[in-house]
Amino acid sequence: MPAPRVPAPADRPAAIVWRRLLSLLYDLLPVLALWFALAVPFMLVDVALSGGDTHHNIRPFSALQWLLWLACWGVTGVYATTSWQRGGQTLGMRPWRIRVVAADGGTPTRGALWRRYAVGLVSLLAAGLGFWWAWIDRDRLAWHDRASGTRVVRLPKA
Repeated sequence: MPAPRVPAPADRPAAIVWRRLLSLLYDLLPVLALWFALAVPFMLVDVALSGGDTHHNIRPFSALQWLLWLACWGVTGVYATTSWQRGGQTLGMRPWRIRVVAADGGTPTRGALWRRYAVGLVSLLAAGLGFWWAWIDRDRLAWHDRASGTRVVRLPKA
């Protein structure tokens, strides 16, 4: 049975892939800043655990490094989902005039936004296949749009 068709709001065409990818590139800057700030306490814990030796990085594949990556994933998710919940846009989406909305054009639920974030990450890790999928999808939806019941729309020029 085919997936139900999600109608696009008539006054706002679906966002195209290159705008989505460029907004991700823009969002890399605030996310990197969050990661750097988050890494400081982890580095301090590592220095304390190593007896004050500040001449090394956190050991690869150590529990502390895995915990840092998990924290980075979480803080990035909080940044994205909170931005989408409050205004439909992250900082990177604003210059490209795109916004996340629910399939009916309203505000998506918190659960839908976290599902969007998680599936979007898998999509990126799969060489961006979930994003490229939007080029062949009949409704121009990416994997994370379909999974979460959301869509990205272009906003008109101000």
